[in-house]
Amino acid sequence: MSFEKFKLDAKIFAGVQALGYKVPTPIQLESIPPIMESRDVMGLAQTGTGKTAAFVLPILQRLMQGPRGHIRALIIAPTRELSEQTHKAIGQLGRRAQIRSASIYGGVNINGQITKLRDRVDIVSACPGRLLDHIQRNTIDLSHVEVLVLDEADHMFDMGFLPDVRRIVKHLPAQRQTLLFSATMPEDIRSLANDLLTNPVNIKIGHEAPIETVTHHFYPVQMATKTALLKDILDKTEMESVLVFTRTKSRAKSVALQLDKSGYKVTSLHGNLTQQKRQHALDGFRDGRYEIMVATDIAARGIDVTRISHVINYDMPSTTDAYTHRIGRTGRAAKTGDAFTFVTGEDAGLAHSLKRVLGEKLEYHSVAGLTTSMPVDDGSPARRNSSGRGMKPNNGRKLFATKARPNIRSKQRSFDSSNRSQWAH
Repeated sequence: MSFEKFKLDAKIFAGVQALGYKVPTPIQLESIPPIMESRDVMGLAQTGTGKTAAFVLPILQRLMQGPRGHIRALIIAPTRELSEQTHKAIGQLGRRAQIRSASIYGGVNINGQITKLRDRVDIVSACPGRLLDHIQRNTIDLSHVEVLVLDEADHMFDMGFLPDVRRIVKHLPAQRQTLLFSATMPEDIRSLANDLLTNPVNIKIGHEAPIETVTHHFYPVQMATKTALLKDILDKTEMESVLVFTRTKSRAKSVALQLDKSGYKVTSLHGNLTQQKRQHALDGFRDGRYEIMVATDIAARGIDVTRISHVINYDMPSTTDAYTHRIGRTGRAAKTGDAFTFVTGEDAGLAHSLKRVLGEKLEYHSVAGLTTSMPVDDGSPARRNSSGRGMKPNNGRKLFATKARPNIRSKQRSFDSSNRSQWAH
């Protein structure tokens, strides 16, 4: 089926066509009709499944009727990047409808946002902390909000934002439509949904399972050889754009600098950067100036780059849910992707939990001189997969067929050496 089935206003449908949308994704197919019927919705869907358009399109449709110039829809997101991504989607899909939005987040001067809010916007996409600042300053009027969206609610919980969300809700009209989207459903999110949603339509798309278009590769390694292994993989594997995850801001800085010194086109994204430098890194990664981005979990939320071919977990994520979020950055928009994960001895427990989830989709690889044996957990035999068969070492062979494009290593560095202050921890 096509988007024509939703019977969107012609001005909104023009935005759909301008973006080249042809067939709705499953989350769009199941979410848009009940949202357009003003039902509360609780949607479980992985990153990269099209959920932004799933709520933006029916909100735009609703705002075509009724008064303009008041904030009638509020979208709360956990990160600046996701807030800005949603704001951009509203601008693209609602341009011909002349529906105006503002993006509200910290890390930038608040005065520009105050000016924008005085300019009679219809939708606000906001991060909780800065939104509370505006509420306390009386620089935002939420009394006309008809639709509240909580996007990536589980990550807001991870970042400690749920108390802020509950404080914000107290400033909204009791009679409203509420939409909650999450990749996972921990107990705190379920409790929040029970408190805020009324008789919701429950939608589950690939609930709590790693995205199907991604293949998974584990490399048992010692901490001291991680960077050497990373460089070996980058040299021997044909890739488009690569997202490398580290556990800490300092390690993101360190790994990026080491890759830069080796001649890779690399940038970094972590919480210590100013918004201007974060945006510079994101823009460079999107347009191909940087082929590698080294990022922490929180900083990487909201990265919307469809051509990421590989996610490399330099550091193992903390939970299986975090793994799902990370690898959701590749294999997007019906493309395939690969997730490489470095596993040290201290990661044994989570590695075996992931092994049970991934089953036969998981492959183990070895590289001579760089990898070790798979760490043992709970007495299970080392280097055995969940089906009991032996692991499949690749013995340093190239994982993918050679393509026409050049190797990801670049002899000409594109890291801006004059901007090295951005790496300050």
